[in-house]
Amino acid sequence: MISIEDIMYISEMCKLKFTEDEAKKIIEEFTEIINCVDKLGEVNTENVSPTYFINYNMQLLREDVVEEGLSKEDALRNAPEEQYGYFKLLNVMD
Repeated sequence: MISIEDIMYISEMCKLKFTEDEAKKIIEEFTEIINCVDKLGEVNTENVSPTYFINYNMQLLREDVVEEGLSKEDALRNAPEEQYGYFKLLNVMD
């Protein structure tokens, strides 16, 4: 289903590092999740109407209040890389 190579590829894209043992554990957990989702396909839903909303409560929104933000220096303090006073990101398009 999913291989250690897949896990390592995805983790590299996400800038995460996993050992081979951790990758095996992730595969086990992912497989368990997929098996649970597959069981949903076995449920007879023929006479069940679709559910579009599960919570009909009105969401209360907070008041929009303008507050002091971070300074440029504070925002860039923990950035892995910065260039010309901005976050430097990897190219996402060639």
